Amino acid sequence: MLAVYLVVSAFLIGLDQWVKYLTVSNIQLGETKEFIPGFLSFTNIRNTGAAWSLLEGKMWFFYIITVIVVVVVIYILVKNLRASKWFTIGLTLVLAGAVGNFIDRIRLGYVVDMFQTEFIRFPIFNVADMTLVIGVACIFIYLILDEKAAKDGKNGTN
Repeated sequence: MLAVYLVVSAFLIGLDQWVKYLTVSNIQLGETKEFIPGFLSFTNIRNTGAAWSLLEGKMWFFYIITVIVVVVVIYILVKNLRASKWFTIGLTLVLAGAVGNFIDRIRLGYVVDMFQTEFIRFPIFNVADMTLVIGVACIFIYLILDEKAAKDGKNGTN
């Protein structure tokens, strides 16, 4: 079962890197191309920080944190293979997002971001960022369901 989660994670890492490659190949740095008018555009930017450019330029911090996160996530995933699908899928997505952005940081010294929402002012993001956010949301859903199951006197692992 671990292989399935790792294959899904590898697929998402590949998708992230492919979208970044297409962005850099087809959109000049700083250029914006409208995709869905009033909703979504593609903008090629370089992010040397985390979300909202937090800790901008602190690459060694991101290298260390990412290695720790990847090791911990894989360990927890291996130990909880039979746990809730919300939990294991969440861990799989977090792993994919962390590795996707880590590849950019190691290879380029920055992360390529491209998705820009037009209907709300929100930081430009990428596929890896989406997998991280969705993964964390899945883990939160698992925690809520597990807490509810514990209160109801049930196991809560499914």
